[in-house]
Amino acid sequence: MKAATFCRIINDCYIKPSLRNKYWDFSKLAKELQFITSNPEMDLRRLLLKDIRQYLSNKVQPVQGQNAERLRLAVEWLIYAQTTSADEGVSLGYFPCAGTHNGWHPSYPETTGYIITSLLEYARQFDYAIAREAAIKMAWWEIGVQMPSGAVQGGPVTTQDKQTPAAFNTGMVLDGLCSAYQETQEIAFLDAARKAADFLVQDLDKDGYFKTNGYYVSKGEVKTYTCLCAWALYRYGNLVDNHIYREAAALSIEAALRQQQDNGWFYHNCLSHSNSPLTHTIGYALQGILEVGFLARREDFILAARKGVEPLLKAIAPTGFLAGRFYADWEPAAFYSCLTGSAQIAAVCFRLGEYTGNALYAESANRLVDFLKAIQAIDSPNIAINGALAGSFPLSGGYMRNGYPNWATKYFIDALLLQERYHQKTYNNDQNA
Repeated sequence: MKAATFCRIINDCYIKPSLRNKYWDFSKLAKELQFITSNPEMDLRRLLLKDIRQYLSNKVQPVQGQNAERLRLAVEWLIYAQTTSADEGVSLGYFPCAGTHNGWHPSYPETTGYIITSLLEYARQFDYAIAREAAIKMAWWEIGVQMPSGAVQGGPVTTQDKQTPAAFNTGMVLDGLCSAYQETQEIAFLDAARKAADFLVQDLDKDGYFKTNGYYVSKGEVKTYTCLCAWALYRYGNLVDNHIYREAAALSIEAALRQQQDNGWFYHNCLSHSNSPLTHTIGYALQGILEVGFLARREDFILAARKGVEPLLKAIAPTGFLAGRFYADWEPAAFYSCLTGSAQIAAVCFRLGEYTGNALYAESANRLVDFLKAIQAIDSPNIAINGALAGSFPLSGGYMRNGYPNWATKYFIDALLLQERYHQKTYNNDQNA
């Protein structure tokens, strides 16, 4: 890392914030670390110390192969996260320092939605009926908590009188409902998907941006990453063969591209810090643009996704470490890695590798995924951790600190499935050569 970049991060993260904010953040971190060190039976202390040693020494050992084993552990963790909830949704994640319900948060409609798609894909590829059953239960639950408008609420599940709509969450659940319908042909899933799709179409403004960010997202600006909804919207348009949904999806992507700079970086593309977006929200935007590009056969969308991911390829360390945030000049804006974002960028790269035949994309994706495999907890005696991917590396990093959000493991599964598919195709091509 450049000295100027190091100083820039220090200034933005540790000097600029108000004294009050610094005090409360430090106090919270200190309490979390005290909790971790005083509860060794939770296995967090060992994992945190291991992370810190690897981080400071830059000696993470990437893991090649082992995909089937690691996929099964990750899938079983998501299914276990579902059982910890009072309903059929998936817990937002395991955050033992939070002190709620033994560390488990309530179900999270947004991410349960797209977890459905991942579990069904895993069930198909590995013939695992338990994953399929869990996913279908999640889909029925999503119908039960869907708002009358067709929208999906923001935040963890709550009572109907406290629900507030969020366009992004609606798109993520629409994705899962489309997958559930394709798997079962159950008309109730298609009906719920129609309601969600209609809400999204009506929520688009004349410029192609979704208006309803929701209560849990900073207000007053466009959220470029919400274009990921377009992927689900286009999928639904294909399911019912209706051009209205496909055209709305394309309009959303065109709007997102107006936020892209010449160097590929996107304005207004973070939950809260648009001057230094997370790789997580960068990944959301890139996936939406790329996948709609494939479905709509829009080469301009695919080229835009390539322009947005290629600067990141240069930032991936030989070990597979990728900084968790990036400034507009593509300099790192964080010392930690956002593991969800790394998995998403890997998925984008595998898809581009399949499409273009350019080995650089697959090589970059492999580095990212092999790094994530090295970070995944696979030998923990704590069932609440085993098989999961943390929010950050190191564990105490700035994204979903000291916890295991369900979407990190979901995207890890997606990346592993794509890695397995890519390697199988490569093997078959070599055999046929």
